[in-house]
Amino acid sequence: MVYRRALRYGLLITFAVVFIYPFLLSLGTSFKSRPEVATSSVSPWPRSFDLRAWTDVLVHSDFPLWTFNSIVVTVAATLGRVFIDSLAGYALARLNFRGRGILFAGIISVLAVPPIVLTVPRFLVLKELSLLNSYSGLILPLAVDAMGIFLMRQFFVELPRELEEAARIDGASIFQAYWHVVLPLARPALLTLTILSFQGVWNEFLMPLIVVRASPSHWTLPFGLSTLGRGGAGGQSFDYPVMMAGSILTIIPVAIVFVIFQRYFVRSVASSGVKG
Repeated sequence: MVYRRALRYGLLITFAVVFIYPFLLSLGTSFKSRPEVATSSVSPWPRSFDLRAWTDVLVHSDFPLWTFNSIVVTVAATLGRVFIDSLAGYALARLNFRGRGILFAGIISVLAVPPIVLTVPRFLVLKELSLLNSYSGLILPLAVDAMGIFLMRQFFVELPRELEEAARIDGASIFQAYWHVVLPLARPALLTLTILSFQGVWNEFLMPLIVVRASPSHWTLPFGLSTLGRGGAGGQSFDYPVMMAGSILTIIPVAIVFVIFQRYFVRSVASSGVKG
């Protein structure tokens, strides 16, 4: 029994080290000089601490502007996803209308489409709507998500209908039953959707690439970081310490949000009927 427990803990520690090591390597690399990165790239501990990369990120770049843009886009798109996805999920789970099954099948099929395939259509649509190089062009395409609709629909299907029916008998409209009765019961699913949306939008690179590439004042963190470490002739030489410092600062908000709400995330996935 003791040996079996020791083996389990040994495996857990081994896998923990495997997953944590890249983060430790990134942190250590951010304090290295460029010559040291070239000579000891896999060592997580720098021989001498160099703050040059952090100074370049925080002082000599537009990192504060990129952070502000990311916050604006992420908060707006996340709020849009939580409202629209939950509303669509409720309609697919509770309302009987012609073509509901076909519509739900279409939403599921969207999950199988790689985002890169939609790059050109998105660009053309946003160009025709004059939404390029604007916050609206960044936010609106990200304000609804097929995965979020599927998650909310699966959660609403599992809720009992009696509470809604009682509200409808008391004179509540469909939207009032959704807003005042069903939505408060869906708090775990809403928190899960918030976490997934926040993470997805915060790390979104493709939309800024096709929407605000020509407008540096609208760049977000992922796209800004892609240009941060470039140097040398033709931009072929990368400043890896600067890239690592910027990446660490970028993942901090997502890590904080996930750590705070992780128990709600696990609880919602378990209760929503989503199977792996």
